[in-house]
Amino acid sequence: MRILVAEDDPGLRSVLIQGLEDSGYQVDAVGRGEDAIDQLKFYEYDVAVIDWRMPGGAGIDVVRWARRNERPTAILMLTARDTPPDRVEGLDAGADDYLVKPFDFSELLARIRALQRRPRGVDAPVVTRGSLALDPLRREVTASGHPVNLTTTEYNILELLMRRSPAVVDRKAIAEHGWRDETDALGSNAIDVQLSRLRAKLPSAGIRIVTVRGAGYRLEEEAG
Repeated sequence: MRILVAEDDPGLRSVLIQGLEDSGYQVDAVGRGEDAIDQLKFYEYDVAVIDWRMPGGAGIDVVRWARRNERPTAILMLTARDTPPDRVEGLDAGADDYLVKPFDFSELLARIRALQRRPRGVDAPVVTRGSLALDPLRREVTASGHPVNLTTTEYNILELLMRRSPAVVDRKAIAEHGWRDETDALGSNAIDVQLSRLRAKLPSAGIRIVTVRGAGYRLEEEAG
């Protein structure tokens, strides 16, 4: 299950990432409202935990954007604003649940599990490029109907490239999406190694991963 965490406090964001990953969830985390919207544009999340007060756009505006654009993600608002009018505003904006800081982490997990049990109106669509098909719900990739065995990092990078294709994806975005600590990848040849392994696993998939010197990488569909 994939969760988006949007929280501007670095300490709390780190605690949320660690706790959710220890509980078996895959976590993407951002600290700005505009970055949360960007993530929701490109990726399908089962649940998003959204702080109300963030730079670059308030959490309530992220919620409104998600509902206006019919994103199926279940949203839990996480905030210190605890008056009844605040709760009403958050829920009316489109949040599915509301948790006030400070909170007990076990309660957060229970609320996430409850949101998981609620049926969502729209399933995450399968992403296709060439003969590749990526199913974000099952986190499975097939090429011409045959399963492709990928590591978690390889899958995350491929998903990023497929969703943004044919745009160029810079190394920083790849590092942020593929590794828990992007500085590890940016300070080594780890990205190049992962891209090389991906290419080796996708020799006849109707796509190619192109290195754009000085800019990043781009996934292209092969003609014919």
